[in-house]
Amino acid sequence: MSRMFRALSILAFSVLAFSARAQVSGTWAATGSMATARANFTATLLQNGKVLVTGGGNLSGGLSSTEIYDPLTAGWTSAGSMHLPRMIHTAVLLPNGKVLVAGGCNSDCGTAATATAELYDPATGVWSLTGSMSTPRYFFTATLLGTGKVLVTGGCSQIDCGAVTAVSELYDPATGQWSRTGSLASARDLQTATLLANGNVLVAGGFTTSGASASAELYNPSMGKWSSAGSMTVARSSHSATLLGNGQVLVVVLVVGGRDPNGAILPSAELYNPANGKWTATGSMTFRRQNQTATLLANGKVLVAGGYGRSTGRSSNDLATAELYNPASGAFSATGNMTTTRSEHIAILLSNGRVLAAGGLGTGVGYQSSAEIYTP
Repeated sequence: MSRMFRALSILAFSVLAFSARAQVSGTWAATGSMATARANFTATLLQNGKVLVTGGGNLSGGLSSTEIYDPLTAGWTSAGSMHLPRMIHTAVLLPNGKVLVAGGCNSDCGTAATATAELYDPATGVWSLTGSMSTPRYFFTATLLGTGKVLVTGGCSQIDCGAVTAVSELYDPATGQWSRTGSLASARDLQTATLLANGNVLVAGGFTTSGASASAELYNPSMGKWSSAGSMTVARSSHSATLLGNGQVLVVVLVVGGRDPNGAILPSAELYNPANGKWTATGSMTFRRQNQTATLLANGKVLVAGGYGRSTGRSSNDLATAELYNPASGAFSATGNMTTTRSEHIAILLSNGRVLAAGGLGTGVGYQSSAEIYTP
């Protein structure tokens, strides 16, 4: 009887231990909320491990406020105000530790886009204006190159996206000025831009004058020129792209979700191989989604979370679901759901290997200030 009791006790302890591990792994938990609800904003991991969020918009219009999240305290503090309110802009961490914020809309994008740019210095907590781009733009991309310069390309250049641009520009931190570089073959917005291991930049999809596009282009920084990178298997915009590292064998780009030329939300995913310039389909997500976040985890998997989408047979809405892409199997699997539905939010990998998700729009709740942490 004692042996049976001991065996049952060990079994119960094992079940509890497994349950505890299950609760910790692949789950989301609430963390401190931002002072301001916002969507269409940026998040940048600073060199000190804290996260800077800037601008965005809510029912009040465009925001100039900024905040910093400290993973050690799970709290937010003000980082001052930018010189201009801006939303749907870009933010890039420079090698000197400062953050370059550029472009965007000052209000609802129905009144004005901006070409202005400014710098945040974490050492002083001060915002300062820097040189302006030649072209006002939003829904564009900004990529830090191996040279230390920043490449911006594409985007809407007029209010209400009345025109898209092919113009590309380079920001030089040493001079604080912008200069034109080669233009895209196709003007586009809502595209993705990914820095490859060889130093080139892959721009894929987005809206062109013909609608959602499957075309892709490569920028060569040493030549300052663009060349064709073939076409994706599916035309898409408002998608995500993530650089994967598969050991020393292969580095590929995972492209996920978005909208097709007919406006349908996509569950499909595909891979780009820089070694041969080929696009190939890979496993599809369980949920169709656009405006989601995609975060490369320390274990090599990609966490895709939230977005605006649908599952088969259900109406469109903001999603709380999350999925993991495994490069080894080429398949997606479910992981814990976020604590609330989110689209047009941010997600960023912290120095401790966890993921911070914050803000965005939620079904039935509107603009959000809440934040949460994902533990792989």
